[in-house]
Parts: sequence; C-alpha cells; structure tokens
Amino acid sequence: METRSETPASGASPALASLPESRRRILELLKRAGEADAEVVASGLGMTPAGARQLLAALAADGLVAHRRLADGRGRPRHLHALTAAGDALFPRNYVDLTNELLEYVDDEDPALVGRIFDRRARRRLDRGRERLAGIDDFGAKVASVARILDEDGYLADFERRDDGSYLIREHNCAVLGVALKYRHACSSELEFLQALLPEAEVTRVAHRIAGGHVCAYEVRPRPA
Repeated sequence: METRSETPASGASPALASLPESRRRILELLKRAGEADAEVVASGLGMTPAGARQLLAALAADGLVAHRRLADGRGRPRHLHALTAAGDALFPRNYVDLTNELLEYVDDEDPALVGRIFDRRARRRLDRGRERLAGIDDFGAKVASVARILDEDGYLADFERRDDGSYLIREHNCAVLGVALKYRHACSSELEFLQALLPEAEVTRVAHRIAGGHVCAYEVRPRPA
C-alpha cells in the first residue's frame, strides 16, 4: 500500500511532494539516473522488481514515465524507464527568481529598458495571436480562439457566453504571477494584448489576482455594429 510523505522532500515542488512517497522516490531516482530498468529501481529503493514494475506502470499511465525496449540478443529485452516531459516538469525550476534578478539588473542600468522589453514581448505575442485569428469572422469563435491561446500560454483559461451577448474570459492560473507582482508591465500588457486582439469589442478586466481575486477575468463586450 502506498503512503503519502508527511514531510516533503527538501527542495521538492508541491506537485512532486504531494505524490505517494514510493512514486516520488522512483521519479527522483530516474531524474538522477536518466533511465533505469525495474531491477535497478527495485535495488535502489529496496523493493521487489515486481513492485517496481507495478509502480512504473502506474507512473506511465499518468504520463510521467515512459520506457524504451533494449534488446541485446542475450535474453529477455530490457525496458529502460525515463521521465517524460511531464514527469521532468514536476521538479522545481527557479525561473521566476532568475527572471526577476535579471530584470533588476536591467532596471539598474536603464529603467526605461524594462518597459521596452515588455513592449517587445507584447508585440511578439500580438503578432502570433493575430496570425491565429486570421480568417475567423465569427465573434464567438474568435473569443474561443483567444481563450485557447491563453490556455496554451499556461493561463488555464476558459470562457463563457453570457445572456446579454457578452463573454467572460477567465484565467485560473497566472503564468507570470511571480514577475507581475514586481513588474506591473506584465499585467498591463495582458489587458492591452486582449484589447488589441479583439478590436471589435470592449475588453475590461473585472477580476485581478494581484488585487486579491481568485482569478483574472475579462469582460468582452462586442461593440454595436
């Protein structure tokens, strides 16, 4: 029977630490080793090969581990297991601190340059967004595509059509929250991005994570023809 660790591993991300201890230890072993067969996993974690195979299969079913077949002609083929991209993503990354540190250096050298960097990012996102929306005439379909773009960018976005013909786009995750808390350009550029992608509508922010909201949300109201 698997048990969840009461104390997260040092430096483990919350998602990794929330896994049952046996699964977390297998992921950590594969992270260190690169790849390993069930016998190596069993030996390293003090369990039976059958138990290791069972846990590896469960991790594979969750999309966290994959294997490749290695045949050397001397017996049964070995299955070498390794982390998938999703499994590797469970391990902590310090991107936010690094980004803020680099932006601090830029700000020290040239405060105006920080704004220009965010402007350049906004223009690049807008160009890509407009390419995605090219040829879409139906307004509802366009809003759906914008929500999909935000979702693909890591904002866990969805939308709904309201009875008065307006739409509500919600971002349940802020992909740049750690940066936005220090540099408000990130938030202002997000609203401007939506306004520029949907020029035929009035786009208003109606909920804001930084202001204490649970989500960031935008009301999208089509302008009268």
